[in-house]
Amino acid sequence: MKSRICWGLCVSLLLASSLSAADTTFTGAASDLWSDADNWSNGIPGEQDKAKITNGVTCILDYDAGLIKNAAFNNAPGLLRLVDGAQLTVSQWTIVGYSGGEEGNRHILEVLGGVYNGGDPSATNNGRIYIGRQGFAQLVIDYSGVVNQYNQPFQIGQGTGGDGIVEIRGGSLNLLSNASLPLVFRAGTNSKAKMDFSGGVMTQAYSDARLANVNDHIADGTITAYDGVGTVVVETVGDQLIVKGLHPFNPVPADSITVVPGSITLEWTVDAGTPVDVWFGTTGDDFTKIVDKQTVTSVQVDAVKGTRYFWAVDTYAPGAADPNLGPLFDFYADNLAPVVDAGANVTTWLDNGSVEVALTGTVTDADPTTSVWTVVSQPDDPNSTDAVIADPAALNTSITLSALGQYVLELQADDGEYQAMDTLTINVYIDSCEAAKSLPGYVPLVGDLDGDCDVDQDDVDLLLENWLNCVSLGQCDPNDPNAL
Repeated sequence: MKSRICWGLCVSLLLASSLSAADTTFTGAASDLWSDADNWSNGIPGEQDKAKITNGVTCILDYDAGLIKNAAFNNAPGLLRLVDGAQLTVSQWTIVGYSGGEEGNRHILEVLGGVYNGGDPSATNNGRIYIGRQGFAQLVIDYSGVVNQYNQPFQIGQGTGGDGIVEIRGGSLNLLSNASLPLVFRAGTNSKAKMDFSGGVMTQAYSDARLANVNDHIADGTITAYDGVGTVVVETVGDQLIVKGLHPFNPVPADSITVVPGSITLEWTVDAGTPVDVWFGTTGDDFTKIVDKQTVTSVQVDAVKGTRYFWAVDTYAPGAADPNLGPLFDFYADNLAPVVDAGANVTTWLDNGSVEVALTGTVTDADPTTSVWTVVSQPDDPNSTDAVIADPAALNTSITLSALGQYVLELQADDGEYQAMDTLTINVYIDSCEAAKSLPGYVPLVGDLDGDCDVDQDDVDLLLENWLNCVSLGQCDPNDPNAL
């Protein structure tokens, strides 16, 4: 028995050892690419491995690197940059600033494109992201970059002395954790935290506690916009809490959005009579001055599809020879998906066994589009015919229904590059009265005793039939000799 226990223990230890995370450090020996095995001390990290970014290296990820176990930024600061086409899922934890660094020399995770997943969406645990555990750290999200935090709270300034900065310049930070507060600041002793919006958004499911958490940290200066110059905007869209920044210039196009290619009007808001310089270009450090010390608030530019543009507005104080430099805004010119509206939901009823419902969809797009109506679901009634759409390819058409219950229709539009859709729900009842009763604001008429949505002789007959009847356990009116 003793030998069996020992053998079982040995096997367990061997299995644990074989499944433990192997550390592999990015050295940059051959290049700055994650995909080059020669750049790693122990090979490209896999599902059970810890990737270490350290010692002043810059690592660029430009493809789908799959799943790794841990990502650690420790000791001398390093930088990991995700660009378009990148995807990385870290199943257990990401710690930017595990240790080391200093003010002005931080561990940095940049997500300028692609997707960084903190946690596996199919898992129910782990996946935490710490920005500044016991070191100095910075997360930058810009352009089309996306960071998704699953399962665990997203923490800034997590450990003792941890110092974390999150800059959302574009893209999105999506807090998808079910934790009561998916965003945590300064959990460690003497830790510091900062979050700044200058384009891009942060999203999380709405709750009163989550809204209060965001507002409290706006009030104490932890969450800012444009380094304190702008306004932090908090919106509720459906069941989502959206946080973003707005610069006082109120730039148009809005910072970091996508616009339709062609002639674009750049607009800004400054005090009346303020002279401005406007700079415009396709890189963040190489501009052309397109407005030279003029008192204007807009200018036309041309935008080519597939190009990101940068622009800035510098302002002059009265009598000043040199301008005050403004922030850098950007936008991307590309085809946009169609905007589809299938119309308002419909409540209706059968008339002689069927009903015809008008469909009035709208599609908005800069390019020609094709559209099609389809029936997604309908009542399962073997005694009724299926729904029939008169012309599925027409935006304005009709559908004939013959069963009681709920129908769901979809209107899909295609501009040759992107598709979009919207749905329409039609509820069909036996008659107009039952249809009226289904509405949320339905209030029955006083005197409608038979529940048929009107007050008529039938209701009077019911009243007379029960006139002076009493259902009390005692005598209803002891002074009324006619009471029954």
